[in-house]
Amino acid sequence: MKKVIAVFDIGKTNKKLFLFDKDFNVVHTKTIRFAECVDDDGYPCDDIEAIESWILNEIKTIQDKNEFAIKAINFSTHGATLVYLDEKGKRITPLYNYLKPLDIDFTPFYEANDGVEEFSRKTASPAYGMLNSGLQMYWLKQCKPHFWSKVKTILHYPQFLSYLFSNKITADYTSVGAHTAIWDFDNMQYHSWLEKENIYLPEPKPGKNATISIVNGQEVAVGKGLHDSSSSIIPLLENQANSNREFILLSTGTWIICMNPFSKETLTANQLKNDCLCFMTPDKKQIKSSMQFLGHVHEINGIAISEYFNVGKEHYLELEINKQLCLNTFNKGTNVFFPNGIPQDFKGKLYKLNKYFNYEVAYYQLIYEIAYRVHQGIRNILDKDNKLEDIYISGGFKKNTIFIEFLSLMMPNQTIKFPKGKNASALGAAMLMKQYLNQ
Repeated sequence: MKKVIAVFDIGKTNKKLFLFDKDFNVVHTKTIRFAECVDDDGYPCDDIEAIESWILNEIKTIQDKNEFAIKAINFSTHGATLVYLDEKGKRITPLYNYLKPLDIDFTPFYEANDGVEEFSRKTASPAYGMLNSGLQMYWLKQCKPHFWSKVKTILHYPQFLSYLFSNKITADYTSVGAHTAIWDFDNMQYHSWLEKENIYLPEPKPGKNATISIVNGQEVAVGKGLHDSSSSIIPLLENQANSNREFILLSTGTWIICMNPFSKETLTANQLKNDCLCFMTPDKKQIKSSMQFLGHVHEINGIAISEYFNVGKEHYLELEINKQLCLNTFNKGTNVFFPNGIPQDFKGKLYKLNKYFNYEVAYYQLIYEIAYRVHQGIRNILDKDNKLEDIYISGGFKKNTIFIEFLSLMMPNQTIKFPKGKNASALGAAMLMKQYLNQ
């Protein structure tokens, strides 16, 4: 039987399973989507029971077929998602959606912790409400005491999936460091507010440490899991370990996240105001980052443009690159749809579509404005004495040649590259388990 590492890559939309061999080639993959359910307030959320059952069944099915020998399992999931366990290790709440609006005033919380600006700087966590998983804990404690009274353990999503197989309570640096408002980046430890609120979380350990567990009668190394965006930079860090070339990674999808592992400067209040934050690597190193909801902006406004011009919503995939149109749009340098930033509903000034005579010109304008904001995000996370040479792009936007062309025009002194292989988040999680493949 071929020895493999199994990785579950759990996104908001697609849930994927990958089997990697010793050379990190994908030898088996499966993708599934689950219908959402609703939480106790009637707000849409992931069906954690269905996801949990699917994960457990997939591993057992593979083991029963005897085609692959699973030597290790790891997980990468989206962030800002918590699982609360009672004293018997059972789930207490639904898997709350990080887009859920919170009906709570956090002002007293911030005032008790040096004010919103200093607290956000120290924790490298812009005040994002539900997107700050620490504030989810505070919200549950304040607003749902009937749940909170039962809470014994709090796990981030990847560590809960690991717990399903290892039965171990764990934490990892990538999860606690991802805009959680629980990590003190000045002192590189949990922030003191947790202890004041009598909230005690497991101490994070390096990402390469796994737990040897018996899974359906077979010995398997179970990784702690990782935050997906933080995991996606691991293959680049491994491959570029002996290179002196500075790079950033654009991880693109619903969110476009710019990650700079070479920044040595601490996060500033001005960077925070411009959607900058810090992630952490599995071995506790800072990754200066910017995070913008631009994939969502592209989806909403791209569909609106296609409807206005009566073409299919994915018509942009049929467009051939028009470099002259890119150059003309770039040289104008105007923000038509978003002259005053991205509004809360993410919709641009679509009434201005009447100034465009066809779909192509309007779509190019939309992509210019998205690329413009990505470029701003990149500039915001660079140190003053940076030596940036390469920009790696992973995810859906690496296929968008119009976006690539605009970014090339905006950053002519850098080289745009694409990481080898696909599924960077899953690959990063697999690479951490390499040492267990031959055990």
